[in-house]
Amino acid sequence: MTSSELDRTPRTLLVSESSSFLDPKNRISAQVQQLHFNHQVSVLLPECSSAPSHLDSVLNNFSSFYLIRKLPVYELLDRHFLETAVYHGAVFGLSYRTRIDEDTCVALMPNGHLTLSLDKDSFEILGFEGKPSRFKHRTATRFVVSVDLTDSSMAPGRRSYLRLLTGLKSRLQLQTDFLLSHHPGGGASLQPLLSRCDWSQHRPEVNCSVLTDLSCPAPRSCDPHSFLEWLGAVDAGISCENSSSSFLSSFVCPEPNTIHRHALSVSVSGMLLPHDIHRLLQELRRYVEQPRLASWVSMTVRGFADSPVSWSNHEHGFLRGGENFYTLMMFHDHTYQLHLATGAHDVCPP
Repeated sequence: MTSSELDRTPRTLLVSESSSFLDPKNRISAQVQQLHFNHQVSVLLPECSSAPSHLDSVLNNFSSFYLIRKLPVYELLDRHFLETAVYHGAVFGLSYRTRIDEDTCVALMPNGHLTLSLDKDSFEILGFEGKPSRFKHRTATRFVVSVDLTDSSMAPGRRSYLRLLTGLKSRLQLQTDFLLSHHPGGGASLQPLLSRCDWSQHRPEVNCSVLTDLSCPAPRSCDPHSFLEWLGAVDAGISCENSSSSFLSSFVCPEPNTIHRHALSVSVSGMLLPHDIHRLLQELRRYVEQPRLASWVSMTVRGFADSPVSWSNHEHGFLRGGENFYTLMMFHDHTYQLHLATGAHDVCPP
């Protein structure tokens, strides 16, 4: 492979750590809260054919969310929306079915930060301060506008507020389909905005499947890359029972491995809030710490591939995959392994 071909090879980032839930300095809760926009959580329970009732209840009671069609983005600056939702609690908002490398993308984060990822023409039309995307090439073709709606300078009526409002309402006139949720107020806190829009309410979708005779690697000793590859294959329904001469796939389960008679694979998809994922995490901890045949469970949380931000307020790009996810391996002795992964257009996970 030539040096020019190496330059074109997309880089990926994987950060792994091992610790104990009993360690007061463990970072699990902080990591869950920092990935704001999650579209799927997948759980694998070895030696399980049906989820216990308390775990099933958590999986089926994730918060509902709203899809607003053709939302004028300036509506996010509405005084009543700011007062009832943004200033009280946490708002999660994300443009829907927009492509981060081609379209204008919008995110409203729970800390009150509004982020717009714009192409050069849209940025110039908006006429508001921003900065070139960190994932630009030789010339800046995309720009990021980020404002803190809770800052005093962005209070309704202030100069910066009026400049942004005028840019979005009179010049750029940006509209987008928009996913929206609020914690803890839910729909009541969002009503001032929803009352002026075309919207529908949705609940996350839950899918379960029972796997039989599943080959599983040893999670404590397996290389993290190999283990995550195997876990992704299981989640995607890809067989690990292949031969090296197979035309379709030569992927096999890493060794050493064991056969589990059955395993339960569960996924929840939609706009998933961090507090619901944290609630699921706590229930999985209680589950795995009880005496069982299997000594571990896994939980993988995937962020939206086209979100303008990934962890915390860090800019997110797509390039060839837009990956931003983490996998948490939980063991019966209160220990865990945490793997955080991103694609080429992302910063190192915190």
